[in-house]
Amino acid sequence: MESQQSNAPREGALIRALGPVMLTAAVINVIVGGGIFRLPSELSSELGAASPTAFLLGALLILPVTLCFAAVGSRVISTGGPYSYLHTAFGPLPGFLTGALMWLGNVSSSAGIAVALMALLTLLWPDLSAGTTRIVGFCLLYGLLAGLNLRGVALGGRVLVALATLKLMPLIILVLLGLFFVDLGQIHWLAIPSMAALSGAMINVMFAYSGIETALIPSGEVRDPARDVPRAAFAATLLVVLLYVGIQVVCQAALGPALINNPTPVASAAGALWAPGKWLIVVTAGISMFGFMMGNVLGSARVVYALGRDGFLPRQLGEISGRGVPHFAIMAHTGFALLLASFGNFSFLILVSSGSNCLIYVMVALAAWQLQRRDVRPTQMPERAPYLLPMGAALIPGFCVLAMVWVLSSLKREEWFAIVSAMAVLITIYAGLRWLRRKEPLV
Repeated sequence: MESQQSNAPREGALIRALGPVMLTAAVINVIVGGGIFRLPSELSSELGAASPTAFLLGALLILPVTLCFAAVGSRVISTGGPYSYLHTAFGPLPGFLTGALMWLGNVSSSAGIAVALMALLTLLWPDLSAGTTRIVGFCLLYGLLAGLNLRGVALGGRVLVALATLKLMPLIILVLLGLFFVDLGQIHWLAIPSMAALSGAMINVMFAYSGIETALIPSGEVRDPARDVPRAAFAATLLVVLLYVGIQVVCQAALGPALINNPTPVASAAGALWAPGKWLIVVTAGISMFGFMMGNVLGSARVVYALGRDGFLPRQLGEISGRGVPHFAIMAHTGFALLLASFGNFSFLILVSSGSNCLIYVMVALAAWQLQRRDVRPTQMPERAPYLLPMGAALIPGFCVLAMVWVLSSLKREEWFAIVSAMAVLITIYAGLRWLRRKEPLV
């Protein structure tokens, strides 16, 4: 057995206040964001009546990813998520690249969802569509997100539980009732147009399933990571898979060919079953987007904190407030997202984010193999046995790597260029920091 301390990032004075329910809610909030309210129409455009099959196949691909996260999350319990996992398994450079790439993807995702939420709010307040009022709206939104997170992780966790409940109940009701009142003859599970169409659909499906990498970042604030991380990962993944397959089935069966290119597929499906249901889903979409952003701040700010804590970014970002939260990191993350939402063009960053998620999954799979092979365990909680990957340390991580390579093969040349360019920039930043702090070795 090898101690985690030998190659692990430092941990600060964060408060361990997150239990299994709060952590599960955090995972669900980040995964069930704004994408599911638009994705059914895109999948129907690519796969037609076989569109629900994409979420079933995605479940088979996300399961080994979840197993790998459960394994590494029970062995590395310092805040930082994939950054800390890779740092502990392979050293500073892989950890830095993983953390920095993940934060860039997350901050752009937050800004993109903020724009979608603001567009939703313009249905009620048209003045939010442009000009100074729009920027003020973004300021109020991110001010609220920052304020809730600055109050402490326990409050943030309770808000996540409430948001998860509010967003899930209407969707669960839609699925349970919809299955009894729709034409299931509109679904043909095996009528896949081509393997190319299926492969192209999977990059969207993996984006819809992504989020566990962000939600598990605050491991340093989980009461019992060795027990709670695997439980939260499995519970949240199971709930999300059942929900997503059910939503796609109801949308496809309720709308049929009308689902293709429908801008509000879930709301339209609800409206087809019960006219006022459309507005109920619109409200649910707003709650879901806010819940995603809440979970995004909770997790992503901890990446900034971890990078500051370990000297990769200014040390102030690694400081902890009297409430036990990384206050400067929270303000930095929300501030940067606010700028992107107010003035930026997000399509480029969101494109990089979608592909980078799969790359991060590859890295986490390799970390799971390495940490279990070396039997790395945290010294903070030696009485807790880590989660062991079934069938040995190599089989599931190997399958995960192959699955993500297949999904990434559907990316176009310009998308790969964007990801490689971002990685080159990150390596340059890392080298610059190493040179500036050459007398102060990075951990």
